[in-house]
Amino acid sequence: MATVLTPRRRKRKEPQYKFGLQSNGILMTPQEFDDSTEDDFDQNWSYELINGVLVVSPIPLEQEADPNDELGYILRSYQDNHPEGKVLDKTLPERYVKCGRNRRKPDRVIWCGLGRLPRKNENPTIAVEFVSRRKRDRDLDYDTKRREYQKAKIQEYWIIDRFEKIMTVHVLEDGKYRTKTVHAKQIYRTALLPGFDLPLARLLKLANQWPDVEEPT
Repeated sequence: MATVLTPRRRKRKEPQYKFGLQSNGILMTPQEFDDSTEDDFDQNWSYELINGVLVVSPIPLEQEADPNDELGYILRSYQDNHPEGKVLDKTLPERYVKCGRNRRKPDRVIWCGLGRLPRKNENPTIAVEFVSRRKRDRDLDYDTKRREYQKAKIQEYWIIDRFEKIMTVHVLEDGKYRTKTVHAKQIYRTALLPGFDLPLARLLKLANQWPDVEEPT
């Protein structure tokens, strides 16, 4: 009787170095960053590449993650149920955006009007950020990222601010952002998503359900 030999499964080699909080501030090229996989990073932290430096930050708080999840639900409901919802191609949380040599990670990205799945490394049509309390992060969201997303030709940039109870919307026109403010009780509509209604109060209510905590520095 012949003996059947079961081939051994090769164990996946663990990365020699795992990026984490201790990696904050190390020098890194865009190519090195792009070639890294999720397994190379400690997923308890968030990572961006800024001016050749790896920046390690805490993952979003519940006050940001919960309304972000709800925004994803509202977008997918529009995609599934609205007659013009197929204009929304895909929406995902926390995906990298190439801004020249920098790699930003918006809280949510939206591709629309493509008529297909986004290609690998294709920048989104819309980027969304939920503002944190820390001044450094607020400055990044309101100023630095605005300039970078404009240069990257992202068509709209939404900044949802639970502290000021507003959403700041930057719309790209002739290569420059035109800015409008949406207040808590208003509904936001965009030509990029015909028939889509974004009730800002619904997102702010979810953020406010969570107890206010001291954000890590």
